[in-house]
Formats: sequence, C-alpha cells, structure tokens
Amino acid sequence: MAEFDTIAKHLIHTYPHDFARFALHQDDIEVIDVIDTEQPTIEAHRTDSLIRVRVGDEEALVHHEFQTTDSTPTMPQRMAGYIGRSIEQHGLPIYSNVLYLRPNAGRTDPGHYLQERHGYRVLVQYKVIRLIELEGQRILDGGHVGLLPFVPLMQRPVGVDAESWLRQCMNRAQEVPMDETVKANYLADLAILSGLVYRLETIMTIISEATMYESSVVQYFTEKALEQGIEQGIERGGRERAIEDLLDVLEIRFGLASSDPLAARIGVIDDMQRLKQLHRTAIQVPSLEAFRHLLDAAE
Repeated sequence: MAEFDTIAKHLIHTYPHDFARFALHQDDIEVIDVIDTEQPTIEAHRTDSLIRVRVGDEEALVHHEFQTTDSTPTMPQRMAGYIGRSIEQHGLPIYSNVLYLRPNAGRTDPGHYLQERHGYRVLVQYKVIRLIELEGQRILDGGHVGLLPFVPLMQRPVGVDAESWLRQCMNRAQEVPMDETVKANYLADLAILSGLVYRLETIMTIISEATMYESSVVQYFTEKALEQGIEQGIERGGRERAIEDLLDVLEIRFGLASSDPLAARIGVIDDMQRLKQLHRTAIQVPSLEAFRHLLDAAE
C-alpha cells in the first residue's frame, strides 16, 4: 500500500481544490491549507489527508482516507478514531471519506461506526467511495487534474475495453499543460495506480507508446514484471524455471550472455531460497559486476 498511499497524498497536496470539490460536490470552496496529518497522540496516528477549507462562511476539514483492500482493524473503527482525533485537535466540522482503489474492496463497509450499549449511543458517519462505482468518463471530462490519475480505476464507458480505456486516460493526461518534468511524474503516478487493476504487460505497452522511457516508471514496471515472473516460477516449485527467469533478469538488465561463466554458476544452484534472494539482488544491483561481487561474497 505504501507506494499508492504516497502517490495519493502527493496528488492531494498538489491539487487540494480538486479533491475538496470532488468530495463535497461543490465548486464554491476555498482551500485554506493542507494539514500535516501526523497527529500528536501517545501513539502516532496518521490520516491520509486533511484539507482545511472554507465553505460559505464556515471553515471545515475535508478528510480522505485511501484503501487498496479492506481494513484490519475494521474501517469503521479506524475512522471513528481518525474523525474523533481530528475534531479534538482542530475543533472544526469534518467531512470524512474513504476511497477504495481496488474493484473488490469496500463492499461491506457500512460507512459508519455505531455503538449502542446500556443507553449510550455513539454514531460516527463517513462517506464510502468505491472508485469502480464512479463513472470515469464524467471525471475525465470534468477537468479535475488531481483526480485524473485515478480514472483508470473507475468504471469505464460501455463498449470500451480495458486497454482502450487506459490508453484514453493516458492520452488525456498527456494533454494536461505542465512542466515536462512534472508531467513525467504525473504520468508515472497514473501508470503505477493503474497497476492495481491492469496487467503489467498492458501498462508497459501503453507506456512505450507514451514515450515515457525517461521516466522512472519504466524501471518500476520492468522490475515488477521480472519479480512477478520469477515469483511465479518459484511458487510452481520449478528450479529450472527459477534459474531461467533469473538469467532472463540478468540478460535484460545487463546483457548477460549464455556463454558467460556466471550463467553456468547460476545453473548449478539448487537452493530455491537462494535463487529467490539472487533474483531480488539482480533487480536491485546497479551493474553485472556488482552482482558477481555479491555472488562471490556469498559463496
């Protein structure tokens, strides 16, 4: 969750107006501040984002909590804590939202915490937003730049297949006017969020079309694809497949030839755990020589 959480928080800090207006369904909102969400309690608690806004003559907080999966402890319990602490700390009304990113998440979230015991009633309500239930085209056409990277996770138009929809979202994001360096990171955010629902191969194809080779997102998805391949080989218990996949990593990243003595050394390894460890090393090391050095040190 960390990478998606970081992206979501960055987008909110960069485009707070878009998120505040989206949550409250109002355009006449003034953003005052995006609040540091590290809450000073005995044990540190962090909400995903608090935006301080003015709605008419009233100041309030707009809270977004991002979730890729269902929560443990339960989301009602967590939200009751987040909302209560925010009210205590800031003394303002709060509009609280949970946004579920994966299509199968949040189906059982009731949108409230309720306690009724011995004449004591505690009710804390919040809004549940499952992205898969939102009409992506409406958000795409709404011009909300901060929300656009989330659109591939939303409901696509009838008759549009998944790959065409992702390509449409990527093309729209490319049209957003911004500095080229910022644009590369913006497109990377969209691509990485898309990885929650799209196949890595599909994303890589569209990234290539979008000429994003200079962006770090290419490395991110290459590593993900390589990692996925060898993990699947190991799970199947196939030593030969695991070795083959490891050699593929080294060939793709560093051009390792099959005649290289290093390939022969790897070919006689029969410890599956070691192969898994070497795979992670192969993805992370900066050069083939660094990999050789680490392999020598481990023997």
